[in-house]
Amino acid sequence: MAKDAPPRWDRRMQQRLARGEAAALGELYDRFAALIHSQAHRMLDDEDAADVVTREVFGHVWENPDAYDPKQGSMRSWVTRLTHNRSVHWLRRAHDVDDGTGSDGEDGTLSAEELEQRVRRATAAARADYIVASMPASLRAALELAYIQRRDYRQTAADLGVTGDEARRRLRLGLQLLSTANTRPLEGFSPPGYGRAL
Repeated sequence: MAKDAPPRWDRRMQQRLARGEAAALGELYDRFAALIHSQAHRMLDDEDAADVVTREVFGHVWENPDAYDPKQGSMRSWVTRLTHNRSVHWLRRAHDVDDGTGSDGEDGTLSAEELEQRVRRATAAARADYIVASMPASLRAALELAYIQRRDYRQTAADLGVTGDEARRRLRLGLQLLSTANTRPLEGFSPPGYGRAL
């Protein structure tokens, strides 16, 4: 099954889930659990909450397999959107929002504006993670060498076995892709038909 093209795999997975095949849920979990947990943890900054969101997403998928429509996007996009919705819901539920006049500060409650800013920051961070995970391996490798391992473009080029110009091109393109995390909606976060919150 892993060798099927994603749309075909997605359709077959949806059909298996609709038939109630527990093995299908296990396979889906193996494929997407790390992605879902990582996204939830990035948004919530709380390991226990990320565990709960992960369970809620898989519970929703198991109970509502017909809610997924392969014509609207990939299964990956769908579970990513579900994770985003559950994480935002968790953020809002976990923080007692006051009447909007400001943060109390003493009891840790957030104003509506502060909570929305936190949701926006968490959403941008999750988008950045998704962009990095989805970008071509050549761009991701260049960014990892330059920004995680602190190599300059010449060292990056040598490590990748490419010219300096090619290393700069990959870095520039990778950074351009990452810059979209704050400026526009990411495909997969709000495909048509998946705007319904959990």
